[in-house]
Amino acid sequence: MATAQQKEGLDDWGPLPFEEPLAVLADDYAVADLNDVGVHVLRSGLVHGLRMRLRSQEWIRRHPEILQETIVAPVVVVGMMRSGTTLLQRLLAADDRFHCAYGWEVVEVAPKLDHRWSDHSAVASLAATAEDPRILISEKREAVSRELAPELFAIHPMYAREPEEEIVFLSDAFLSHVPESGAHVPGYRSWIDGQDFAPAYAYLHRMLKFLQWQKRQAKRAATTEHRWVLKSPAHLGYLDTLRAEFPDLHVVHMHRDPRETIPSGASLNATLHAMHADRVDRRRVGAQWLQRMGWTNDRAMATRDGWTDDSAVCTDVEFADAVSDPIGQAARVYDAVGVPLSADVETAMRRWLVKRPVDPTRPPYTAIDFGLGDAQIDERFATYNARFRSAVTSSRSRH
Repeated sequence: MATAQQKEGLDDWGPLPFEEPLAVLADDYAVADLNDVGVHVLRSGLVHGLRMRLRSQEWIRRHPEILQETIVAPVVVVGMMRSGTTLLQRLLAADDRFHCAYGWEVVEVAPKLDHRWSDHSAVASLAATAEDPRILISEKREAVSRELAPELFAIHPMYAREPEEEIVFLSDAFLSHVPESGAHVPGYRSWIDGQDFAPAYAYLHRMLKFLQWQKRQAKRAATTEHRWVLKSPAHLGYLDTLRAEFPDLHVVHMHRDPRETIPSGASLNATLHAMHADRVDRRRVGAQWLQRMGWTNDRAMATRDGWTDDSAVCTDVEFADAVSDPIGQAARVYDAVGVPLSADVETAMRRWLVKRPVDPTRPPYTAIDFGLGDAQIDERFATYNARFRSAVTSSRSRH
């Protein structure tokens, strides 16, 4: 915190609490088996998040109208990692009636305090961002990631100019499952399971207001509020907290065979661990990821069971359907939220499908690499499969 204050020349942290989760996390990082690179990367990440908090608060102090922004009825795409959440979010974000957080915006949510807004109202939304210096920063980070961490970029690419998930704002509130994905932090991992995530979601809401205000300054937002398209697998375990913060939301819940998603998530986590530590117990990583995703899905199902209006608030989408008929699945979401899918929007979606970045080839892996087996995964997700994937499983067994 002292380092962040020194770098920014600011000392107002704003009204939302964060010190306790930061302290618990820092204590666990301090005893984790990290190498020098891991210490530098993880500490730098903490400092960066704190700097964004300080800088954002100063923007809000100077422009209190930021907090008057209204986030209207967001569409929130959730689901386990590799279940098609990115595909559907970016497809919906091709509609310029929706807001999203671009990669360059989540990398540095708060511009420098001497930033001057340019009026780009006469040009397209992506072109409109071209003069923001944060884009160059993000593109350089993307290039460095491609070069120095190609395996990570192949598993989890982050593009400066594409819509990105907003998990960074939960991470910057120090209430998230991001730390356990990149280091062995059993104390923090255990502690966080009993915590109220409301401060993290309040911080997310605050940052979305800030981003919406920024889009308005650059004339990338209409005078009336757009709906947001949000996305993060992290929301799956906190649907109740998410809805408490955004009562008029609509959830799009993506589904895919856990036999596919669990090894994929374990592979990403093992890659992150290997960037920060010289020794990685891949079996432990696999066991922890299986437990976390089982815990997450149990919570999601329990929350949805308690929603008497679940069928109106949630749209369930099967991964295979999203891949084979993305426009058709997007149309289902539009029908659910009562927004017309015009011919122009469909054209924009098809254009994005053609021009979207081609992700690098992922390194090979199997569940066995992480001490997992299909039977073990099936057993843990038996209730989930029976509820959301029984029709798909039956169809596959017949063929």
